[in-house]
Amino acid sequence: MTEAGDRKKTVSTRRMDLPPEVEEVFREFRTCEFSTLARDGTPIVWPTLPFWYPDEGRFLITTSIGLPHKALNARRDPRVSLLFSDPTASGLENPPAVLVQGDAEAPDRVESSVDGFEDELRQVLRRQPAGGFYSSNPLARYLFDWYYMRLMIHVTPRHILWWPGGDFERHPLEIEVDRVG
Repeated sequence: MTEAGDRKKTVSTRRMDLPPEVEEVFREFRTCEFSTLARDGTPIVWPTLPFWYPDEGRFLITTSIGLPHKALNARRDPRVSLLFSDPTASGLENPPAVLVQGDAEAPDRVESSVDGFEDELRQVLRRQPAGGFYSSNPLARYLFDWYYMRLMIHVTPRHILWWPGGDFERHPLEIEVDRVG
């Protein structure tokens, strides 16, 4: 198997038993709020595009080498969270809000090729078609090559809370995630 193929297959396969509406949020939401902890313990939150791998039971988040703090914080303290609260452009009607608390792994490796990530790239371009303009322009790719060099952050859920209909006034439902591996 190539190195690119190895990048995605680094954990044992595990399947989580999720309610269908939660699984749908993971597949269809365009963004989530990704939280890490700063050196002093302050939560830092960024909007980001998560990729859900149900067969691995984990998420992939990427960040540019020009904006490495997400990965650096996750390396220092792997406790992270993802909040799926904004259904804009997801096509879902009245979806739940979902909070994933998990453990991150951020290898000290820069990915400079899309080999092995073609499906994710197609998903990004389908969801953000204006981005295709910049990546198809050779001058833009040259000037912003640092943006295309990525750090990978894998998040394995430990605990999941969800609010049906996105109603934070209600008590959340809980999903305990069994640790596998």
